[in-house]
Amino acid sequence: MSDMGSHDIEYQIFGDDMQTVEVELDPSETVVAEAGAMNWMESDIQFDTKMGDGSSASNGFLNGLLQVGKRVLTGESIFMTHFTNQGHVKRRVAFSAPYPGKIMAIHLGEMGGQITCQKDAFLCAAKGTELSIALTRKLGAGFFGGEGFILQKLKGDGLAFLHAGGTVVKKQLNGETIRVDSGCIVGFSGAIEYSVAQAGGLKSMFFGGEGLFLASLSGTGTIWLQSLPFSRLADRVLAHAPSNRGKSKGENSPLGTFGRMLDGHN
Repeated sequence: MSDMGSHDIEYQIFGDDMQTVEVELDPSETVVAEAGAMNWMESDIQFDTKMGDGSSASNGFLNGLLQVGKRVLTGESIFMTHFTNQGHVKRRVAFSAPYPGKIMAIHLGEMGGQITCQKDAFLCAAKGTELSIALTRKLGAGFFGGEGFILQKLKGDGLAFLHAGGTVVKKQLNGETIRVDSGCIVGFSGAIEYSVAQAGGLKSMFFGGEGLFLASLSGTGTIWLQSLPFSRLADRVLAHAPSNRGKSKGENSPLGTFGRMLDGHN
């Protein structure tokens, strides 16, 4: 994490299923976000796109290049957007994710200074939070983990905001193991071990609809699970899109047929 620690920001979360987090910045305070996450910002908020999370200056030039290289290899943007209050009074800037779900505020200092999350879960964080790509240590997780293959580590002592699809379930493991679809993992604390295991016998693997492999989370710590991974939502939409031979809503009704006839004449 940054030698100076993370900025001490305040926030408010609005909404239910399509949530927005509004971050309040004191003069000279900064929040770092993924590109494209900003919704609105008040006057005096200035934004600047920078390479990396802004915390790597103290970690050396070569280490910074390594982290950027990892993000390129895993399909992540090498740039982050920094929003800074350049005025003399408190100002606000708001962020949201592009699909339905919940925004989670996590104080990294209360999680031992580090959590691991899905690469698409990160929304924004106080400046001073270090973001890095964490490839799983076990080869099997890399080849079969699906979304869980590419994980992101957040290190710091301030607030970080994650986004989860659908409903969020927080669980506390005490020397236990839970097996989940890898896409349902939002994040977990640093003491949790992550691995991938075969999902039952051959019949279950190929015809059970749960995939060939499941992720296992073991140890003592906190985990966050989501009920609707974006990949699952996208698969359902594509599978039922008329262009993919899926059935559209109202396809067999007179109104549905009439609507498509009109579309064909436009």
